[in-house]
Amino acid sequence: MSRVLLAFALSFVIGFEREVRGSPAGDRTYAMVGTGAAAIVAVTYRISPQAVGGVVTGIGFIGAGLVFREGTRNIRGVTSAATMLAVTGIGVVSGTGHWVMAILVAGLIMIDLELRNIPLLKRLDARRYGHHARNDMAPPLPRMPDEPPA
Repeated sequence: MSRVLLAFALSFVIGFEREVRGSPAGDRTYAMVGTGAAAIVAVTYRISPQAVGGVVTGIGFIGAGLVFREGTRNIRGVTSAATMLAVTGIGVVSGTGHWVMAILVAGLIMIDLELRNIPLLKRLDARRYGHHARNDMAPPLPRMPDEPPA
């Protein structure tokens, strides 16, 4: 039971962060996913390890529902979908009894999600340096006359 409670607590905290940031899914959704994953895995991982794959696959469908396309180029919800998968991982790890790893993974996820808001770590935000690099979606640069074809 403590494995499931740990997964609930960690997943809820991550979901709370997502809710505060205006994510399409919030604290209740993330808590249900992490708790459900931990409960299923805690009961089945020794007798039916393939159930873990089923849990991860099932969550993939929820994650797909979080991704929205706006216009022709903007996609929203990818971070929420990735976080949903990560919360599932926390549930799986917690459900198998690896509570230290579950706590460490949750901490790393929170650092990643809050990176842009932590004063000293803001420098690690790649958006600060995007203007120095060529956009992958930009049309290809013209070849130089002496450059061999690709």
